[in-house]
Amino acid sequence: MSAPEIVTRAEQPYVAIRGHVSMAEIGAFVGRTGEVFGWLGARGLAPAGPPFLKYNVIDMARQLEIETGVPVAAPVDSGGDGELVAGVLPAGRYATVTHVGHPSELIEVTKALLDWAAGQGLTWDMSPDADGERWGSRLEILLTDPREEPDMSKWVTQLAFRLAD
Repeated sequence: MSAPEIVTRAEQPYVAIRGHVSMAEIGAFVGRTGEVFGWLGARGLAPAGPPFLKYNVIDMARQLEIETGVPVAAPVDSGGDGELVAGVLPAGRYATVTHVGHPSELIEVTKALLDWAAGQGLTWDMSPDADGERWGSRLEILLTDPREEPDMSKWVTQLAFRLAD
């Protein structure tokens, strides 16, 4: 795991599939990223960066609202196309860390980033609600293409969690 740092990110349009899953179902949900790439390809739209998971609402014991998304160069209209949604990742300051290793290790990496931020006195763009923690932008950016590197222990993932203004 790299040392955590704070970076400023510009806003980023994206297309995604949104779903409600349990912790045990995240792996299968990530498999739907190919559907997003297929939707883009069918419309002649190129990805503008690596795919990501966006955690909108987190309740580890019950359910998560997450999106498996792909950045695009300009905003698009999903046209109410099934489960596809179009959105914009907000600009702002993000606490980030990069991890090389199996995705199962990301729970520990996430805890380390959250603990680091607490030690720095940082506040997240997050608020509690009836469904859990609602995040403004909490991302796992998948920097390794599994088709090129099948060994999951070599995968590179960047966590990027938006800080409160």
